[in-house]
Amino acid sequence: MLTRPDVAVVGAGPVGLAIAWRCAARGLRVVVHDPAPGSGASHVAAGMLSPVAEAYFGEEELTGLLAESAARWPGFAAELAEAAGTDFGYRTDGTLVVGLTADDLAEARRLWSYQQGLGLPITPLRPSELRDREPALAPRVRGGAVAPGDHQVDPRRLVAALRTAAERAGARLVPGAVARLADVDARVTVVAAGCGAAALTGLPVRPVKGQVLRLRAPGRGTPDFRHVIRGYADGESIYLVPRTDGEVVLGATVEERADTEVTAGAVLRLLHAAVDLLPDLAEYDLVEAAAGLRPGTPDNAPILGPLPDRPGVLAATGHHRHGIVLTPVTADLIAELVVTGAPDPLLAPFAPDRFTAAAEARPLGRDRSTPAIEEETCN
Repeated sequence: MLTRPDVAVVGAGPVGLAIAWRCAARGLRVVVHDPAPGSGASHVAAGMLSPVAEAYFGEEELTGLLAESAARWPGFAAELAEAAGTDFGYRTDGTLVVGLTADDLAEARRLWSYQQGLGLPITPLRPSELRDREPALAPRVRGGAVAPGDHQVDPRRLVAALRTAAERAGARLVPGAVARLADVDARVTVVAAGCGAAALTGLPVRPVKGQVLRLRAPGRGTPDFRHVIRGYADGESIYLVPRTDGEVVLGATVEERADTEVTAGAVLRLLHAAVDLLPDLAEYDLVEAAAGLRPGTPDNAPILGPLPDRPGVLAATGHHRHGIVLTPVTADLIAELVVTGAPDPLLAPFAPDRFTAAAEARPLGRDRSTPAIEEETCN
């Protein structure tokens, strides 16, 4: 007779697998439910770890969580590499944010000023300083800035590494879909199902479509730039992420749609902006065009913690653009909550009940109880 799991994780993307790994490593009995692990938003994600470049107006609490998770990434990456015995493309070259035209640069500077006001590490650079760092940038680029702490990882390889680490720690993958949470038998259920969390929980998680392209350097060589480039090109926002294997990921559209069709217009806009910033990309091979669905929320922040009036059910979803960078902190906080039943104060701004009318009447830091699981008793 099979022993009832301590933890059931619904969803085997980076967040779900990282939670499973952390819980299993602490001696808990863990199962992960997913019919196609790693096939969701992470499959088309670029993998930017950008607490600075992704800091936007009015999102101070989210920015704080991004910075906290980015600070955990070096240790998380080292632990995962040892546990999985594989590399997953973690790189610390930093990010350049550039503006092609005077208007683009003015828009970028407005955001840099805000980011610097939060104490975030971003330093403006003159055009000559930019090209000293990346000679492949177009001569037309008017200026930019460097965010040395904004790094990158390859999400597809990350998912594979997390799956290996979780399974080696004792987690068991169940290759099937979950239609109802009532069908899941475990002491604690963690819903990390991305956009699928809406149907399972009723939480306000919506699909936000993103179209992404993958290029490859000619002759399967390495790209002729090493930093992540985030740019504004004639009003078009774009990013370009170089991989050591010759791949370059460029994207991405942000569309309030739920389909995953690739459109000619999106491909045209992305390629036009990319070549404007890095002209040599015109000679790269176009190897993939894909679209995925980010799990968005009304305030663009993740939903983390116990579901109101659903004992033993935790949410770890709604990460929108930030699922990869937020993987370490989400896994740590949710695993600790599973074990102790006590929410870390970092979770308070992201609790599921912030979207209910009753949340306004509750103190921000009140105890949202979750059945605790004692590590030493779960072998």
